[in-house]
Amino acid sequence: MWPTLKILLRTSLRNLKGNFKQKSDLRLLWVFMILNGACLGTLSMALPTLAQVLLSLATPKATILPERDRRNNSIISKFIQVDVSKISTESQNLQDDLLESDRPKLIQAIDHSLKFIRTPTAAKLYPRAGISRDRMEKSLMRFRYLAETIPTSAEFQQAIAEEFTLLQSPGLDGKGNVQFTGYYEAVYPASRQRTSEFNYPLYRLPADLKSWRNPHPSRADLEKNNRLKGLEIAYLRDRFQAFLIHVQGSAQLQLTDNTTLTVGYAGKTDQPYNSIGKELVKDGKIKLEDVTLQALIAYFEQHPQELEGYLWRNPSFVFFRETFGKPATGSIGVAVTPERTIATDKSLMPPGGIALIRTQIPIADSTGKLEFRPISRFVLDQDTGGAIKGAGRVDIFMGTGDLAKQRAGLISGMGELYYLVLK
Repeated sequence: MWPTLKILLRTSLRNLKGNFKQKSDLRLLWVFMILNGACLGTLSMALPTLAQVLLSLATPKATILPERDRRNNSIISKFIQVDVSKISTESQNLQDDLLESDRPKLIQAIDHSLKFIRTPTAAKLYPRAGISRDRMEKSLMRFRYLAETIPTSAEFQQAIAEEFTLLQSPGLDGKGNVQFTGYYEAVYPASRQRTSEFNYPLYRLPADLKSWRNPHPSRADLEKNNRLKGLEIAYLRDRFQAFLIHVQGSAQLQLTDNTTLTVGYAGKTDQPYNSIGKELVKDGKIKLEDVTLQALIAYFEQHPQELEGYLWRNPSFVFFRETFGKPATGSIGVAVTPERTIATDKSLMPPGGIALIRTQIPIADSTGKLEFRPISRFVLDQDTGGAIKGAGRVDIFMGTGDLAKQRAGLISGMGELYYLVLK
């Protein structure tokens, strides 16, 4: 009986560390114990009812939290508050499969989110998903402290279950099913000057973009009419590579003079993104289940004459800026961390927030062969993308270079997304 009481008291005290508003609850508990047990000598008389009260504080009831669009005050999604005690007992789903090997990277990613959450920009974007900026900052700070001070995965998992509430994204179907993809920072050869070998430019943001009349010109219009002449940053040797940088949002360019030029996302036209893979499937060129980045590259290598037509079916156009060697940066203005940063729809999701993802990604085995394995991992929501729309889409940043490209291109499965906030 006494071990049970110790566990229950520890649970309640952990909750209090994360949410000081519950101090009154602790005082009420002691009053409750004394009234039911008459005195400390007969405390055991109060234990059954005391256990129920403690557990009610430790485990939230399931509720629906509406997210509202500030522009029209309409409900645009519903986040489901999850009973943490249930998810934590099913296959250890609060476990982080990378915690033992890259805890410093997780803490670094949290620090990046804390840097953002304290900015005036964050103040304008919150509240989001029913979460205030203050609550998100406290959640990040507490999560960071636990990650830094609790030595074992099991104890860390227990602390998270005791102190945090999980808000599940409704997903594509309102039942929590989320589609996952991957993205990466490309490394390609390039040139500052147009040559016969390097002929496909990346463009900087037009100074007058905000004054362009709507609808903005499409990709086809911009490229046909040479409207962006004089805004070239660098030239790629492959047109599809240049397009992929539009999709990924950043790149390291190995220039012909043996220097490296880094570029990042600067803005885009007010045109919708349309998936090239989706168009190929619609035309019966590729089966839906076969759509990967590698499959798209292979298709256009075999059918180069079709590339321009398919690129022009995506009217959106992305502009870039030089980043002068800085690491790839997410939409909230902080560096992204491989396998710890995700991109979501920032009109719905809490920017900079700590989240838990559950899905499958390709991982190299002992021979270097990639095979899909299930993961459960804590990540930071620090980026967005033109194709990432709605509560049912998540893009995982997989890193820089060829291996990251291979792994990111294979990710195309379902999973779940949860945001963590202090109780």
